Amino acid sequence: MANGSRQAAWEFFGAELKRRRENAGITQSELGARVFVSGGYIGQFEQAIRKPQLDVARRIDDALQSDGIFERLWRKLIKEQPYTEYFAHAAELERLATEICEFAPAVVPGLLQTREYARALFLANRPLAAEEHIEELLKGRMDRTRLLTDATRPAYWAVLHETVLRIPVGGPAVMGRQLDHIAALVRERKVLVQVLPFAAGAHPDMGKMMWLMEFEDAPPTVYTEGVLSGRLLDETAVVKRVRASYDLLRAAALSPEASLALLLSAAEDFRRCSSTT
Repeated sequence: MANGSRQAAWEFFGAELKRRRENAGITQSELGARVFVSGGYIGQFEQAIRKPQLDVARRIDDALQSDGIFERLWRKLIKEQPYTEYFAHAAELERLATEICEFAPAVVPGLLQTREYARALFLANRPLAAEEHIEELLKGRMDRTRLLTDATRPAYWAVLHETVLRIPVGGPAVMGRQLDHIAALVRERKVLVQVLPFAAGAHPDMGKMMWLMEFEDAPPTVYTEGVLSGRLLDETAVVKRVRASYDLLRAAALSPEASLALLLSAAEDFRRCSSTT
């Protein structure tokens, strides 16, 4: 399903939600209270600005006695997403964000990945996968990376732990080209990148990825990910705490200039390694 068609389908979801809510004679705030979200969020669901989580869709069905229609619509739309179920909502929001801030403890963030690097990651997770499946995954990943070259791209800031620079994903040659790619995006002023060096020692939320998104007309959101799971967090107090941790990471990281120098040095190390193998 093309992005335009998918958005139209979500708009149908929202229109149907509004119709059934109004027919039930309840306000957005009243429905929000029943499904444990704010009335403002119900309004954003109805306008297709945001998409509800599966458990929220189920609670809406219960509250409106809609015989499971919203769960079925949700599953149909998510099934046709090019991403895993737990990441699909984050991918939708990513395209709407005005600012994205990421902390990557071990892996180059998806938006910064080259095709070769992404392929190596997918094969490491699915060593017996058919080539067609790998190509499908790569298409979804590369479609995402185009966000950073769009004229309306969000402000993007990434803090990479030095670990990210040192693991030779795909081998030295692939890794060297990956780091060169990040450096090129930095030089073109499409992204801001800082490196948190090994020498920084202990740091906030060690080993945990952070992904903060800001929007023009919606509250900020945090995305976190574990093993085959991901969560979007938008509670104000939680987002505030994550933002504070991210600010500490930026303070502990190398300056953008020193980070670029380290990126280029690591890329050169990989190139030398690949030339001797």
